[in-house]
Amino acid sequence: MLVRDLVDGQEFDQVFLVRAAEMRAKKDGGQFLKLTIGDRTGAFTVNLWDDAEAHRELCRAGSVVRANGTFTVDPKWGPQARARFTAAEPGSYDEAELRDGPPRSVDLMASDLRELVATVREPALQQLLEALLGEGTPTWEAFRTAPAAKYYHQAYVHGLLEHALSVAQAVSAISATFPGIDRDVAVTGALLHDIGKLEAYAELDGIIEMTDAGKLIGEIPLGYYRIRRAIEELPGFPPELAQAVLHIILSHHGALEHGSPVVPATREATLVHMIDNLGGRLGSFDRLERELAPGAAWSNFDRAIGGGAFFGGVSADLRERRSAA
Repeated sequence: MLVRDLVDGQEFDQVFLVRAAEMRAKKDGGQFLKLTIGDRTGAFTVNLWDDAEAHRELCRAGSVVRANGTFTVDPKWGPQARARFTAAEPGSYDEAELRDGPPRSVDLMASDLRELVATVREPALQQLLEALLGEGTPTWEAFRTAPAAKYYHQAYVHGLLEHALSVAQAVSAISATFPGIDRDVAVTGALLHDIGKLEAYAELDGIIEMTDAGKLIGEIPLGYYRIRRAIEELPGFPPELAQAVLHIILSHHGALEHGSPVVPATREATLVHMIDNLGGRLGSFDRLERELAPGAAWSNFDRAIGGGAFFGGVSADLRERRSAA
């Protein structure tokens, strides 16, 4: 049974992934362990009020455990449970049911990215993409496995490749629709716009956290400096192309209050920002659909989209096929 299938008052005895674990103080001065456990379809909270210290190692973030308890849905605090925990025996669970991932294989996405890069005709931009995303480069090895976020969209291994590729493919397609867009600049900026996430996020045992650099510097400056260094190592790189690509990196969040030090001021930067925002928003719909309970048409309120998501127009059959993928 998946988390999305659990209903209020239901008993369970199955294996879950510990997504988060935090020791907290009780009012009486003691400690309890707050856990978030789940699978690829959702998660819920378990508070261990007794023997918290004894469970600290067993229930560390990223571990796989067997839980026995009762699932409830609190009107104020949402999905939670009281449960007992033991170690999950090897072979008693399927990793694919616990950890989220992209619907397409990494090899297929990598092949699509290579095809897209080959369509960039500007030699200097081709050099830049090869330096950063070329086969066997350290950046590519990190890029192909990195997550795209901590929670809201593509928050899993290979998520960054999936997100950057989908944004760049959409930018490529739309570039021919509107006049005045330099397609090569726009596609290059789209492929590289989130490259700062390589240093801003870290994944360990399926758990994604922000790094110290991500918290102290931010993914946009980290991406800017990485690309700026790569450009400076390419002799004769045209200054106007460097400026155009770097502006896309700096402005792709679209607004100062969203973390961009500048707002989009070119056609190419505006296009990448709009498609990046669309890709992130639709990625949130994918996440919510995976978590949707059988027969439900609406998700719960979600901060990423500012409300509930409606899936009533999609047949249950199609939804099940998407979820299985």
